[in-house]
Amino acid sequence: MAWLTGAILALFAAYAAGWYTGAIQGNFAVLLLAATVVTGVYWVAEKLVFLPRRRAAAAQFELQLAQRQAALDAQGIRHVEGGEPVAKTRERLIMQPWWLDWTAGLFPVIVIVFVLRSFLFEPFKIPSGSMIPTLLVGDLILVNKYHYGLRLPVINKKLTDGSPVERGDVMVFRYPMNTNLDYIKRVVGLPGDTVSYLNKQLTVNGEPVAKSAQPDFLDEQSMRYEKQYEEKLGGVDFRILNDPSRPTMLPATYDFPQKELCDYSAQGFVCKVPAGHYFMMGDNRDNSEDSRYWGFVPDENIVGKAFFIWMNFGDFKRIGSFH
Repeated sequence: MAWLTGAILALFAAYAAGWYTGAIQGNFAVLLLAATVVTGVYWVAEKLVFLPRRRAAAAQFELQLAQRQAALDAQGIRHVEGGEPVAKTRERLIMQPWWLDWTAGLFPVIVIVFVLRSFLFEPFKIPSGSMIPTLLVGDLILVNKYHYGLRLPVINKKLTDGSPVERGDVMVFRYPMNTNLDYIKRVVGLPGDTVSYLNKQLTVNGEPVAKSAQPDFLDEQSMRYEKQYEEKLGGVDFRILNDPSRPTMLPATYDFPQKELCDYSAQGFVCKVPAGHYFMMGDNRDNSEDSRYWGFVPDENIVGKAFFIWMNFGDFKRIGSFH
């Protein structure tokens, strides 16, 4: 079993190395599920097969030792084996070999991580500035996995309904153009909504989204001030960045399913959100590749609702909830 376990661990290491170097496009959910299954099989085998065998070997050793001592006693020989070597021998016989220590021994930790990440909370690192000023690059956030309903890991099949998606929610979802990638944006359109963004004004179902000017935002990475506004959508107040000098017209868009439901012009766009889909936009309106470019997010792509910054190593004051 040692060689087989070594080969399995080598496969995991090769997958992780390929993912890290960019040679392959990894999927952590798949990797974690595989690790849970493999270590679980070893854990069950340890409880039912390997541990009983080692205990039987230790018991056999103690029996042979007792029989030997009895034979010596019968001959009037009172020499008794030293306790320390006997104890060490028994410990060696009971001890897990390395290939079980690295599989069955890790199963309890891995299964806890699997359950927490798959059904409760998942950590997520903000990789880009598309959600500035709400979320900054480097923010480490938590995503509520059960808010919109529990889903099976990997296949993302919905098990429970949960709370409905609402306009204004900050949502993590699988990128429709590549479902191995997770994206984070704000929900601006629900199924059946008509969303328009013309001349910098966001409108939902014919109602302009309230927008008020705020003090300029200092982007500390570029050391530039950006025009900042506050919007109110679905009962949620949040801030956006919007440069009035930049055109609303999109330079290019992808071909995406049901693109015929969108009408693009020099002033912006108007889209009718299809059933079972959502329209997403970043709070950094002029620096966000979102549903304007790659289309609607299907319900089965939902990962969860982002709600809390648990760490930012560059600014501890960032820790806390957000909207």
